[in-house]
Amino acid sequence: MAQKKDFYSLLGVSKNAGDDELKKAYRKLAMQYHPDRNKDNAEAEARFKEINEAYDVLKDPQKRAAYDRFGHAAFEGGRGNAGAGQANFEDIMRGFGGGFGGGAEGGFGNVFDDILNAFGAGGPQGRRADSPQRGSDLRYNLSLDLEDAYLGKTVKIKIPRLETCDTCHGSGAKPGTQPKTCQTCHGSGQVQYRQGFFSVSRTCPTCHGTGKVIPDPCTACHGQGRVQQQQTLNVTIPKGVDNDTRIRLSGEGEAGLNGGPHGDLYVFITVRDHTDYQREGPHLQRVATLSIADAVLGTELELTHLDGSPFKVTIPAGTQPGQQIKLKGKGMPMVNSGQVGDLYIEAKVSIPTKLSAAERAVFEQLRHGPAPETDKPSGGFFKKILGE
Repeated sequence: MAQKKDFYSLLGVSKNAGDDELKKAYRKLAMQYHPDRNKDNAEAEARFKEINEAYDVLKDPQKRAAYDRFGHAAFEGGRGNAGAGQANFEDIMRGFGGGFGGGAEGGFGNVFDDILNAFGAGGPQGRRADSPQRGSDLRYNLSLDLEDAYLGKTVKIKIPRLETCDTCHGSGAKPGTQPKTCQTCHGSGQVQYRQGFFSVSRTCPTCHGTGKVIPDPCTACHGQGRVQQQQTLNVTIPKGVDNDTRIRLSGEGEAGLNGGPHGDLYVFITVRDHTDYQREGPHLQRVATLSIADAVLGTELELTHLDGSPFKVTIPAGTQPGQQIKLKGKGMPMVNSGQVGDLYIEAKVSIPTKLSAAERAVFEQLRHGPAPETDKPSGGFFKKILGE
């Protein structure tokens, strides 16, 4: 029997290849060697089957883990005792952490759970691959301005996702044809691995647990039953969202297999920094720059909020640099609670770096204390500072 080629080499990818790289490599080769493009070419047909087998194993995390550990031996053989070319049972046991020893932390049952998981076997949590399977969940990263997080909005997004193939309606078979019963497992989707008194069921390597094979794949989805399409969705952003807020859109993930339901779409929010306002949870902060006269005498400032509306802030006399003025209920809305945080205005006093001779004289007089009452200029010292 000819030795099988390495699955990674067949697809032309490294052992560290991610899901997207695997999918891209598979699609390129599947298009190149598809039977419809290579009529009466037995070599191309054989290569097409090898490519499909390699991708079916490597796209499944459990099957890929078993292949990386045991190679083709993890999927070879059928019923009966392990022979040449099969993984030795004792070697498998050692690969999962040794023999049958150990206490409560690594007991007998855990070893068999690991073996069943690695082979994609039936067991208590196993199931046939032709049963309805829920589609994968998807993630979408969305960046917003702070104004959008304050006001809330509806955002239109575009996502690529797998949808049920309209040509074959998810069967994977070319229209007018039907999948056939797998002759390796006789439609059960499972084969037995035996060693002594042990018997472990594992996924059939021919049909990959479906119990059926597709001799004439659908040309639209290449036998996968699903195709990638771009979908446009409206996402409602509630008021008050913050970094890492997660919005779940039920049923907007990838289509399931064999009539299974769609997965979900999770939108993760990132809020961009603002030039004037800084956020601390539900509260907002903003710096207000004051002249020395405004800090000493007090004043009233007019500022603009995140929604574009003006509001006034009263700066009390004697305000110190760094002092904060709290405006209750002027902060960020809290998601789905109806509560609102506070706004803190931090005073920043602007110190002049250049003074005229008259201004310097005023500050010198302030440094040495007020002049005698008879020497005070009319209107008082601070009017001189203010130029009144």
